[in-house]
Amino acid sequence: MKKKKTVSSGPKPAPSATPIEVRFAQAQPRLNPRRQQLVRAILDNPGENFYLSSREMARRFGVDAATIVRTIQALGYDRFADFAADLRRHFVTHITPYTVMKAAAREHRTLADRIRHSVERDSENLSVLRSSLDVERIIELAKLVHRSRRILVVGVDLAASLAWFLAYCLPPLSLAGEAPVGSSGNLQHRVDMMNDKDLLIAISFGRCLRETVEAVERANARGATTFAITDSDTTPIARLADHYLTATVASPSMTGSYAAPMALINAILVACAHYKERRSLALMRQLEKDYASGARWYQESTGRGKQGEGSTRARKPRKVKTKK
Repeated sequence: MKKKKTVSSGPKPAPSATPIEVRFAQAQPRLNPRRQQLVRAILDNPGENFYLSSREMARRFGVDAATIVRTIQALGYDRFADFAADLRRHFVTHITPYTVMKAAAREHRTLADRIRHSVERDSENLSVLRSSLDVERIIELAKLVHRSRRILVVGVDLAASLAWFLAYCLPPLSLAGEAPVGSSGNLQHRVDMMNDKDLLIAISFGRCLRETVEAVERANARGATTFAITDSDTTPIARLADHYLTATVASPSMTGSYAAPMALINAILVACAHYKERRSLALMRQLEKDYASGARWYQESTGRGKQGEGSTRARKPRKVKTKK
């Protein structure tokens, strides 16, 4: 393979620059002002660009597809797919709630349009999940869940809601799922109790939160099997874990979108339940009485007492007397 020539002249990238920023800094002397402007425009809003094809990107910036291709070649990329992958990494590295909202604000949509756009992106994320769903890997995870002595589901910050949901749904299937809550010390203690009979499922996205990444590293060191639920095969937990599944969280919302990860978790739970179907049905039969009982569900009172003493009729608002 031919070694790529390094250009020493031109602006130097920052020490924490992403690969695509490094390439841009090195290529600037070879790019005319118009192409420099094009690259800056792409890098300034990577969240809206990394998933586009070369033709779609050309339409977005009002140039022809050949210009896009020649520009990325000037950056040192042989294929557009490699450029798109680095653009996505750049997006993940720079994304913050502020940058997401700032990018959305630039689009000058009405509030109603923003609401519709948010739902549309959720729908697109689900479509991507459906088209790229790795069923065999989900089945493999279900097998690991059933074989494991204990299942530790780790999610920090917003991802804690996903971790809690997955862990909560495992015990009814007689699977020892737990999502540690509280301090980082509590999480570390739980991980330190793991061995080669246990499974750690880590949930984190983008750059990944430090505590989640460290939990995967500690679990690996103790011989536990590790499985990541994340949004790319290049995230820290995807690289560290023994296995991984991906679901995108791209969204105009400052919180990101958990529509696709939640759908993925539902698919995992279906696989866990039906992997040993007879066993699951027997367990569900034992819980049937509790689910069918009146004590579990809210029931309106049937008392005939005065209003406020057993009656559930809504009270009429009192008229406030005002002094004349």
